[in-house]
Amino acid sequence: SGGLRLSELLNIEICDVDSTDMVIHIRMAKGKKDRKVMLSKVLLTDLKTYFKEYQPVKYLFEGQGNEQYSAKSVQNVVKFAAQRSGIAKHVTPHTLRHSFATHLLENGTDIRFIQELLGHQSVKTTEIYTHIADISKSAIRSPLDML
Repeated sequence: SGGLRLSELLNIEICDVDSTDMVIHIRMAKGKKDRKVMLSKVLLTDLKTYFKEYQPVKYLFEGQGNEQYSAKSVQNVVKFAAQRSGIAKHVTPHTLRHSFATHLLENGTDIRFIQELLGHQSVKTTEIYTHIADISKSAIRSPLDML
């Protein structure tokens, strides 16, 4: 829902999810900077179900023994989800990050807002992610809320 880097996803603590302001706090991301990303209504509903079932203690996503979920485990979850969906292409968590940015841009979100959401220092990096140069302005909405 937020175009996160894998390391950012793994480091989200329960207290970082703010359902009042509908944001997730990303702390000490790349470049040791904090930022906020949108929390979609769809994701919030899924997270509530997830909390009830798994009851994480510290990190949003925990493995056995309440330890931080591993990067390899997340990569496998994404890989198997893509296979179950019939996607033949090699899909990684980073593919989802690219897709998030591309969908926002295709729906008219200003590239500077996408830059901020992705935590890029330079808009040039964001342009590489999106592979699209023609940009129009609009309000930001999560791609999940557009389904």
